[in-house]
Amino acid sequence: MYFLLSNLSFIDVCLSTFATPKMIVDFLMEHKTISFEGCMAQIFFLHVFAGGEMMLLVAMAYDRYVAICRPLHYAVIMSTRKCIGLVVGSWLIGVLHSISQLAFTVNLPFCGPNKVDSFFCDLPLVIKLACTDTYVLQVLMLSDSGLMAMLSFALLLISYTVILVTVRRRSSVGMAKARATLTAHITVVTLFFGPCIFIYAWPFSNLPVDKVLSIFYTVFTPLLNPLIYTLRNKEVISAMRKLRSRQVSS
Repeated sequence: MYFLLSNLSFIDVCLSTFATPKMIVDFLMEHKTISFEGCMAQIFFLHVFAGGEMMLLVAMAYDRYVAICRPLHYAVIMSTRKCIGLVVGSWLIGVLHSISQLAFTVNLPFCGPNKVDSFFCDLPLVIKLACTDTYVLQVLMLSDSGLMAMLSFALLLISYTVILVTVRRRSSVGMAKARATLTAHITVVTLFFGPCIFIYAWPFSNLPVDKVLSIFYTVFTPLLNPLIYTLRNKEVISAMRKLRSRQVSS
């Protein structure tokens, strides 16, 4: 669990920094511009990190399923090799997902006005700037990003439901522990997948709330994840209490 959490934290750091420095600089400048290469780089890294985090959250749900529903076999099933394979697989899927998004976007003809109505370059907004019929690309992007987010979210909901149903048949104590364990996971999943599904399920609506949601899942959610998991961790809370008692006594 901690191995997967550490990798989630690393992806969160990457996700919250791929566009934030440029965004802060733009807030301080009157003319906010970015090169075409920089714009494509932002799109690439956004989908690499976001796609990788989706898959990693699914892997973490599988880890919790094994730990709660099959605790005696946990050490065998979730071996070091299996954990490394899940993390590597998450990164590979994120890279392949991003490459599939940019494969046809890089060569699109852009003849202006080249203005992206957002704080950073995102694929739906950039495709709209192309001087050609992009209906097929819109459908491909919707089937790629939208379905990936919705299917991952559905798998997570199914896994959590199976865990709760399985534990409920055993004991009330086990149910309480399962709820405590899953609360942090469900909170993180909701905060991350909610904005993604809203943006990519209707990718070309260009609603004003899209800007807020794009900042939310690329900046605020990665910052909240460590706090959410930390406050739900008994060992961390115990260590914080010991540190506070030492400071008060000293």
